[in-house]
Amino acid sequence: MATNPLPPSVINIDDLRKMAKRRLPRVVFDYLDGGADSEITLRENCRVFDDVLFRPRWAVAVPETDIRTRVLSFDLSFPAILAPVGYSRMMYPGSDGGECAAAAAAGDAGTIYTLSTISGHPLENVRAATKGPAWYQLYLVGGRAIAEHAIDRAKKAGFNALVVTIDTPVAGLRERDPRNGMKELLGGSLLSKLPYVSQFFARPSWFASFLLDGGTPPLANIVIPGKGPMPLIDVGAALSRAVVTWEDFRWLRELWPGPIIAKGVLSADDARRAVDHGAAAIVVSNHGGRQLDTVSPTLRVLPEIVSAVGGQTEILLDGGIRRGSDIVKALCLGARAVLVGRAYAYGLGAAGKPGAARALQILREGVDRTLRLLGCSSIKALDPSYVSVPDSWRKSGH
Repeated sequence: MATNPLPPSVINIDDLRKMAKRRLPRVVFDYLDGGADSEITLRENCRVFDDVLFRPRWAVAVPETDIRTRVLSFDLSFPAILAPVGYSRMMYPGSDGGECAAAAAAGDAGTIYTLSTISGHPLENVRAATKGPAWYQLYLVGGRAIAEHAIDRAKKAGFNALVVTIDTPVAGLRERDPRNGMKELLGGSLLSKLPYVSQFFARPSWFASFLLDGGTPPLANIVIPGKGPMPLIDVGAALSRAVVTWEDFRWLRELWPGPIIAKGVLSADDARRAVDHGAAAIVVSNHGGRQLDTVSPTLRVLPEIVSAVGGQTEILLDGGIRRGSDIVKALCLGARAVLVGRAYAYGLGAAGKPGAARALQILREGVDRTLRLLGCSSIKALDPSYVSVPDSWRKSGH
């Protein structure tokens, strides 16, 4: 992987987070960084990894490691996939920024990029930006007809799988957004914007690129007949009329010939429903703590879901990944691979494509180093014997 033009002092994801915080206006950084309500689940997604302890094998020579994996027939150079992050164009504006920059970084790193429906770039441009596989994440914003149009475009553009998010019957209350004036800045009157615009002037480099990019482009992948692309400010209300149900999976199967992935599963019951409705893979996810607060952190419920599925479909974990060691713990507990969202988005916000690439490099090197320290030469050999979990996890049947 090519060296990124970032300071050598950037050695972990938190360093990229700090850089993004310095570069981005508060409203944009907090949109990326924040969670729902009291942000308990947001914090627990990360903290729960501290509860899982490694059990290494010492006096074992590991001259090299194999961190490659295969997810839904796609070969990955390491077991991390870029999760859908809504409207990444705000984090790094520009015609080749945002989603396009992140997709390009994923392709260079030998992994998959997942594009959110809530995208600042047309899906065709994003697909063309990566030389690797790409997945399209679907919301039913605007109804089935609009979704069908987007699915047809994704199919023609060469997206390889459809990721259906099931945990968003309404947008969660992300309290940082109204405090920072998100609604007013996106669509309010000039007078209503005035209390909030100073945060843009405090970040002149970002603000200049934002203005050169034309401000806030509409959502090119949600095209309303007779009206054109949906404005970003309308998404919240549209989501509340776009609930995905298990019955929709039958309809989607008729439209989409490739794999369909269910994202947002947090229980054994929903995992079995996903299998029954033909999901080729399940993403154990609580939307990064951005929807219903105080639900279980994803690593905590991963063993329950792995047990419930019994190998009938592939299991991916999303939420709280900040280090390569986190990825290894998830694999030990049964995940095939993980999805990372904030981890690469901090890099994107800090420095565009080079920042996203650095984030992936940090995670990749962390996986390799952790395997060596565990005395394990391949991620394929990882199993629960390499970790210990709290007794409470076992007592609850997980």
